[in-house]
Amino acid sequence: MLLPSRLLAASGVLAFALALAGCGRDETPEPVPSLAVMLATPEQREVTRDVVASGAVAAWEEVSVGVELSGLRVASVEVEVGSVVAAGDVLLRVDDRTLASQLAQSDAQVREAQTNLETARRKAARIRELANSQMVALQDAEEAEAARANAEARLNTAVASRDAARVQRDFTVVRAPVAGVVSARSVQPGQVVGAGAELLRLIRDGRLEWRAELAEGDLLRVDVGMPVRVETAGGGVVEGTVRTVSPGLDAQNRTGTVYVDLPDPGGLRAGMFAQGRLALGRAQALLIPGEAVVRRDGRAYVFTVDDEGRVRERSVVTGGAHGDLVEIRDGLAQGDRVVARGAGFLGDGDLVRVVESAEAADAENAANAANAADAANGPAAPATADSAPSGAGTTREPTAEAATGTVAE
Repeated sequence: MLLPSRLLAASGVLAFALALAGCGRDETPEPVPSLAVMLATPEQREVTRDVVASGAVAAWEEVSVGVELSGLRVASVEVEVGSVVAAGDVLLRVDDRTLASQLAQSDAQVREAQTNLETARRKAARIRELANSQMVALQDAEEAEAARANAEARLNTAVASRDAARVQRDFTVVRAPVAGVVSARSVQPGQVVGAGAELLRLIRDGRLEWRAELAEGDLLRVDVGMPVRVETAGGGVVEGTVRTVSPGLDAQNRTGTVYVDLPDPGGLRAGMFAQGRLALGRAQALLIPGEAVVRRDGRAYVFTVDDEGRVRERSVVTGGAHGDLVEIRDGLAQGDRVVARGAGFLGDGDLVRVVESAEAADAENAANAANAADAANGPAAPATADSAPSGAGTTREPTAEAATGTVAE
């Protein structure tokens, strides 16, 4: 039975359309690398084990300076904050007119007692001679000698009073008890001071120390004499050594204090808060570039590349930083290939293209991003009958987001 011509024509068109659809389903989109990356291989090296800690910079020993007199006026202050002084240098002077007058009075009393003693000695000697000649009674000689002894005692008392007055007068000149640097001043000329009040404070020998708080596990590994590097606010480093370790721990937070001597404090000042590293010894460690480590949600990850150019995310345990390198304590082997450039823009399973250097990776990613941006901003191609159906064998073009390790949907 012959079919009508219209039915035959419709059947031919349908068969052609089914053939085109079948061809589209058989085509597989070619994968597009999302990013150009540079690889690195973990290296086994000898490194210095250290522990990072924070703490305050403080004076090794502070000396509080005041006066031992009350109710006297400060005549002059000879130093300022920051002044370097030697032991015995004058720091301030107190008005000494009253004490100078008392010292002069004591000197006069000493001279009077000396004169009375000389008179009593001569009288006792004459009476003793007369008594020996039996011209006077022996009792008179004994009384004269007792008067001489009393005169000696009064002289000693006068001398002691004069010495006390001299010491009081000397207290009006306040001198540095030790060599050091003036770190605080709370006195002005004309101020009436009291005994025991702090007027000046010295840092003995200008010597500072860093007091770091360490957890009990780290504290047990620290020994006296260990080298320490303390960072300054300006980015510099000050060398120091562990002077002593606190024998006990704080019962609340289970931390102890390490006292680090800073012979040359440089830019550090007392009262600063600084971070430092305590070297605990040398050991072998597996190192990779620091930019290869991606940190998310408090955990560290790296991306390794397989033979097909796809990346796999791995969780790792990191140790300390050693310059531009980071220690990997668990999660990697020495022969693994790790993404060292662009790891922060990747996701697990992404396809990448491996290049030889970081410069080449940056240049290729920048070029791809520019091309994708131009394609996205260009005129839209007109739809034609020859255009392939959506989803039938088409491959998406990478956009500017390719530089960030993703392909635009």
